[in-house]
Amino acid sequence: MKLIAGLGNPGPEYAFSRHNIGWLVLDHLVERCSCGASRLQFSSMAWTLFRDGKKLLLLKPLTYMNLSGTALRQATEYYDIPWDQVLVVFDDVALPFAKLRMRKKGSAGGHNGMASVLGAAKTLEVPRLRVGVGAKPGGGNLAPWVLGAFSRDERERLPALLDEAVAAVETWCLSGIDRAMNEINGLE
Repeated sequence: MKLIAGLGNPGPEYAFSRHNIGWLVLDHLVERCSCGASRLQFSSMAWTLFRDGKKLLLLKPLTYMNLSGTALRQATEYYDIPWDQVLVVFDDVALPFAKLRMRKKGSAGGHNGMASVLGAAKTLEVPRLRVGVGAKPGGGNLAPWVLGAFSRDERERLPALLDEAVAAVETWCLSGIDRAMNEINGLE
């Protein structure tokens, strides 16, 4: 069994913010795979999906970004899912908008949601798909930037980005992390 978690914040004010790109990717995957209605489980919206003989648990934690690890720990403990079989999808301001990066392991890179996940996992070896949302123009406090809405240009490019991100998740699910990294990280 594998777990795919899209990080974000609940509430309509965050629905289409940069910080919720993980949720948007998961929504796109759920729609593409016709998963139907979610259930409330593990402090998350949850779906179960079978793909090529593999059971996948899809989660959108409702714990707010900074406590995402709590929901993922509940699910991994309940189903005894090893952390290297968990893929976390989240926003990254260090990447240009629409750039994807897949990694096997690493630090949180300053992302509070990923820091919570790594704290819950007690290991840095948690696969992740970082989705570029771009740096805040002029620098400074990142909160208004990541919690803000996408620009008009970004909204126009969002469908293609979501398609690419879902394809990356599917490659990870079906072909493994190494192949996914080669395909995703090699794109320029």
